[in-house]
Amino acid sequence: MARKEKEYRKVKGIPPMAKIVPFIMVNRNGACNLVKDSFECSKVEKYIKEKQAEGMTNISIMHVMIAAYIRIVSQRPALNRFIRGQRVWTRKNVEVALTIKQEMTLDAPDTCVKITLPKSATIKEVYEALNKEIVGFRENPDNDFENIVKILASIPRLLMKFLIHLLKTLDYFNLLPKFLLEISPFHCSYYITSMGSLGIPPIYHHLYDFGTCPVFCAFGTKRRAYEMDAEGAVKKKSYIDFTYVLDERICDGYYYASALKILKNIMKNPWQLDETVEVVEDID
Repeated sequence: MARKEKEYRKVKGIPPMAKIVPFIMVNRNGACNLVKDSFECSKVEKYIKEKQAEGMTNISIMHVMIAAYIRIVSQRPALNRFIRGQRVWTRKNVEVALTIKQEMTLDAPDTCVKITLPKSATIKEVYEALNKEIVGFRENPDNDFENIVKILASIPRLLMKFLIHLLKTLDYFNLLPKFLLEISPFHCSYYITSMGSLGIPPIYHHLYDFGTCPVFCAFGTKRRAYEMDAEGAVKKKSYIDFTYVLDERICDGYYYASALKILKNIMKNPWQLDETVEVVEDID
């Protein structure tokens, strides 16, 4: 129990309405809001090329999007909250989940991986943590998460239905075993997926009612746009579209909007991800 109190804690200082809302909107999918936006990516592309030249050979927009979200959480800590058992909790670190394939083919196996980083993490820390998981999976696809999935898949359906119900009940009361919480992609701060590698626009991905994930981000392939500047000249620009599906029970729309502005600012100046920042802690 000591570990749980250290890794996450209940938020007690929230307004009365925020305490009531989880009882009105019980399911995460019933409490989600959808937002779609885009950012001009010339600065990000330049930043990625610089990092590749510095030795981060595998860095991609995925690394930047994850690092940017962690940076947002460092300044808007309510984004790191989640709902469990109709109560509002906040995390100490940022837990990021994503799905990866062993190789980019239709029949290649995929899996869910999760990295845990401090709110002060820089792009270098994100790059190292994510690459470690990706390389590890491609060298050994039978990770802990896959082994648990294989065991569950072998159970008769009525027994599996009971077992899933039991897991959901334990999760409600914050009693899930430590090893399950550590590998479960459903228990995270932020789930992210790339549609860009598939060459399609971003989807609005649902949240999971099992687990604790309050934010799901998807981003698409780069698109071109022709725009007229102040002098009347036509300029070619590149944009990346992204979507967020958000659990509205952890914070209000004004708070989310301020977080989105921080994201847009980071994409205009991604070099700030190289530096550590002073972390703003959530309320008691």
